[in-house]
Amino acid sequence: MSETVSFGYQEVAPEEKTRRVGAVFSNVARRYDVMNDAMSAGMHRLWKDRFVRRVKPREGEEILDMAGGTGDIAFRLARCGARVTVADINPEMLEVGMGRAEARGLDTLVWSEANADSLTFPDRFFDAYTIAFGIRNVTDIPAALGEAHRVLRRGGRFFCLEFSTTLWPGFAEVYDFYSHRIVPKVGKLIADDEDSYRYLIESIRRFPDMPAFERMIGEAGFVRTKVEPMLGGLVAIHSGWKI
Repeated sequence: MSETVSFGYQEVAPEEKTRRVGAVFSNVARRYDVMNDAMSAGMHRLWKDRFVRRVKPREGEEILDMAGGTGDIAFRLARCGARVTVADINPEMLEVGMGRAEARGLDTLVWSEANADSLTFPDRFFDAYTIAFGIRNVTDIPAALGEAHRVLRRGGRFFCLEFSTTLWPGFAEVYDFYSHRIVPKVGKLIADDEDSYRYLIESIRRFPDMPAFERMIGEAGFVRTKVEPMLGGLVAIHSGWKI
């Protein structure tokens, strides 16, 4: 990892990014899902449904849902009978997810405070690894991809849902205006936190484009890598297999 990493449009020391990202998600945890609805007009729910359909969770499988604190992906995976471990570096996000699980009467999930780039799970333990809208906030993305590969069994599958760069002419300019000018104001209105949502938008802009991120997944050891863009690439499902 280089001496500095991106935190939005700033370059900071790796440990400083970890600290700042932790503060962002501590600040937004309680209003995180409400803001997701507001920012995407509820479309994030459709994206997540599609994502989980691509994962094809099966009964009895061990699945690690990384950066999954609020439980949105885990709840969907668990409906199919998979045994899901929800891991997140942020305890406030996990607290929200555990509260939501309790309200649903769902007591089969395992909750774990964990850093994506230095997991403590054993080698070849999981059948699938999922991460939704979390990889861009990881301090050392190549290390996190390497850890994903390590904890998967042979034949295991990696799935990542993340924002990217839309290639639709015209739409990119509209979205750029909306995300930079409107989203932070919505964050201020709903969550009383403009700065955190400004960072989240900036982090999308700094994230590698679809071909570059697919190469990173391959460099981590995954094969049969694939990218499925939505809205012209505004959001993408990345996948790969461990053999």
